[in-house]
Amino acid sequence: MSLRVKFILFVAIIHAVLIVLAGQVMRTNAPLFVGLEALLLISIIFTVQLYRGFVRPFQLIAAGTEAIRAKDFSMKFVPVGQREMDRLIDVYNHMIDELRKERITQHEKSYLLESLIQASPAGVLLLTFDGRIEGVNPAAERMLGLSAAQLLGQRPAQLPGDWGGALGHLSEQEPQVVQLSGIQTYRAHTSHFLDRGFTRHFIVLEELTQDLIRQEKQAYEKLIRMMSHEINNSIGAINSILQSFHYYAPQLKPTDQPDFTEALDVSINRNTHLANFIANFANLVRLPLPQHQPTDVHELLRTTERLMHVQVGRRRICWHWELAAGPVVVSLDPMQLEQALLNICKNALEAIGEDGNIWVRTVQQPAQIIIENDGPGIAPEVQRRLFTPFFSTKRDGQGIGLTLIRDILLQHNFTFSLATQPNGRTAFTIRF
Repeated sequence: MSLRVKFILFVAIIHAVLIVLAGQVMRTNAPLFVGLEALLLISIIFTVQLYRGFVRPFQLIAAGTEAIRAKDFSMKFVPVGQREMDRLIDVYNHMIDELRKERITQHEKSYLLESLIQASPAGVLLLTFDGRIEGVNPAAERMLGLSAAQLLGQRPAQLPGDWGGALGHLSEQEPQVVQLSGIQTYRAHTSHFLDRGFTRHFIVLEELTQDLIRQEKQAYEKLIRMMSHEINNSIGAINSILQSFHYYAPQLKPTDQPDFTEALDVSINRNTHLANFIANFANLVRLPLPQHQPTDVHELLRTTERLMHVQVGRRRICWHWELAAGPVVVSLDPMQLEQALLNICKNALEAIGEDGNIWVRTVQQPAQIIIENDGPGIAPEVQRRLFTPFFSTKRDGQGIGLTLIRDILLQHNFTFSLATQPNGRTAFTIRF
């Protein structure tokens, strides 16, 4: 039984008793009867007012409770002129104001945090309580090479390639470094937060590629410049002296002159080769910034093929074109990209040796170049070191060809990869 029903029942009993008493004295004591009737009327008036005073707070409390249950913190009450009631209304209005401010603050903080995560250059993977990926930002999609639809619901250890092994064994005390194809290098670390009293984890992926390359170049740039300066100065002086010795050849015996001249020529040639060798390293650290201009990629590829035509024919290699139907125009430095394409094709020829195939394919959306060859694939232990400066699998390789390609493409902000595909072809892909 509700409090309202109890109050009405109590008032009804009291007034029923008053009515019965008034009926009994109606004939015996008229003045008392009139007094009882007046008292009954006054009691009814006060009862109605008292009822309204009791019921109104209950109605307000019920309405306020329903608004809070519906998470509506905009409803407030107006004072009614009753002291106790107005105090209750004031407390309720103050509470609603505080709840609304708190809710707005939380929403703003949540929106700010979500915006920061979405715009962050660091990849963020938010995990559920059981360790599955529940949220992913665009940076993480780009780093992992998978869309959000492909990532959601997976465990980090189930991700393909090197990512699965690295992320599957993450601990908060030991960040993992992930290196892909010798180009992109990432650091992954994990931490946790409390959600409804339970621990949840998240993973942060940080790209280190540019920083490592910058530190790497700073380390060998000074050394190469110093070596280049000293060796070129010495070679120039030595070659000048050796050239001068040619004037003494007629003074020797005729039988000794050929050996003397040959020794001088061999020495000069070896010095010249050494100068060219050092010049290749010097060119690596003197790479200028690209001068961008709209360039037809198809025309650039045809120019590259013409420059490689003699070598391709000598090695009996077939060149296959699979170009996009429409033009592929990209803003780039044509001279630098031509140099990169020449090195890519030269490496493909050397990988094939003789009697093989090269496929050159372009795609319009998204714009990219794929140069494939059917030479021997790349071994896994070599794959990780491909773009490491001065690393080469060739007997007399200097290890600067792929480094030069890497630096040119990175200065253009192009992404690229070199890997053996499931079909057995080795593909160098440049994505504009």
